[in-house]
Amino acid sequence: MKRPDLIADPVGPVLIRLIIPMLAGALGIVMFNVVDTFFVGRLGALELAAMSYTFPVVIVAGSIASGLGVGASANVSRALGAGDRAAAERLTLHAHLLGFALVIVIALVGLVTIEPFFTALGAQREIMGLIRDYMVVWYIGMPFVVLPMIGQNILQATGDSKTPSFVIVFAVTLNVILDPLLIFGLGPFPALGIQGAAIATVIARGSTAVIVLAAIIRREKLFPEDPQFSRFLESARQIFFVGIPAVLTNLALPISMAVVTRLVSVYGPDAVAGFGVATRLESFSLVFTFALSMVFTPFVGQNLGAGRIDRGRTGYRVAVGMSLAWGGMVALVFAFQGQQIAAIFNDTTTVVATTSRYLWTLAPSFGLMGVVTVTAAAFNGLQRPFSAAAVAFLRLVGLYIPLAMVGRAVAGLPGLFAGLSAGNIVAGVVAYIWFQRASGKMITAQAAASNALTPGRE
Repeated sequence: MKRPDLIADPVGPVLIRLIIPMLAGALGIVMFNVVDTFFVGRLGALELAAMSYTFPVVIVAGSIASGLGVGASANVSRALGAGDRAAAERLTLHAHLLGFALVIVIALVGLVTIEPFFTALGAQREIMGLIRDYMVVWYIGMPFVVLPMIGQNILQATGDSKTPSFVIVFAVTLNVILDPLLIFGLGPFPALGIQGAAIATVIARGSTAVIVLAAIIRREKLFPEDPQFSRFLESARQIFFVGIPAVLTNLALPISMAVVTRLVSVYGPDAVAGFGVATRLESFSLVFTFALSMVFTPFVGQNLGAGRIDRGRTGYRVAVGMSLAWGGMVALVFAFQGQQIAAIFNDTTTVVATTSRYLWTLAPSFGLMGVVTVTAAAFNGLQRPFSAAAVAFLRLVGLYIPLAMVGRAVAGLPGLFAGLSAGNIVAGVVAYIWFQRASGKMITAQAAASNALTPGRE
């Protein structure tokens, strides 16, 4: 089937054509954590609590990779939209080199700071050994996790959402196979417990590197014959202009999650375990919005390169409607089945109660939380990365954490969850108004510039 034309095809259908194959990939991304949580939950509440503490740090690796990928994708898609193939090739190669250098530094720092960092998060002494078992493997495997993620973003910039989706599904399938073998020691494999979950994840994610690089180099031919190292700093500036705010935006999530985990930790390991299960289910339930945001930056970026900001704005309104509709369906599922779903992962009474209360309280706000995500993706596509970062920080730092603290002070753990929900709702409304005004001004400025350059116009 012909690849969708992001500049010329009707907006609604082209977004659907991009999203459908990407749904499997987005589902695969969140399934990594859900699958690990399911199997580790069979080990016990302490192991589940240990994994819950590692979740914010694990997100950091994905946040860095995704942020750099967004920076590369926004620039590559704009170059392709403008017909500048040479720039797209140069940016693709240099994005991979940047990613590798940064990951090595972060992994080394992470390895020597495991105990003080997780102690600061509130991790109890009895689970510190479990946390160390998991994170040592994760840090060592970071390069094999990050580079394929950057490559997947670049493939999306070309309008290809099928290949990234395929490699993610392949990786999560391999993870599902390896998890029980390495965690419980089935057959000839040793029982490695929580460390086995980390090994399985690193192997599974790293397996995608060959497929992604082959698609970029051999099929898309996006690695230049001349590496143009003399222009590396120029490429770095372009990628970092969008990438650094995107990284900071992505890092705002694990940072806020770490703070909220600390707030929840005073209620004990079972509450932390329940919160960890709930946040993974939250990620799973927002898979449609996640897929939408993954394809929306290149959609807007290509249209920006082609001078079609108005088309990007139309696409934004369609994407917002999709996010709200999906969020409404998810809220209904959790309203009726939240407790039963929670019990699948762990049957401890406090764990189930915490998980189900979180889902009942926050699910009605998921649609508007998705609007924030789509808005940030749209701003990145418009080369407005600081607006994208501001939208995300408004939700997570300006509203999410303060309202959680106020809610906990007023009504304990239920109040904390209510504060998180309120933060999502307010941020979603503000994000929509913000983008509508900003994109409207850009269209007006573009029209004024066009009139000024057209002979005979006053």
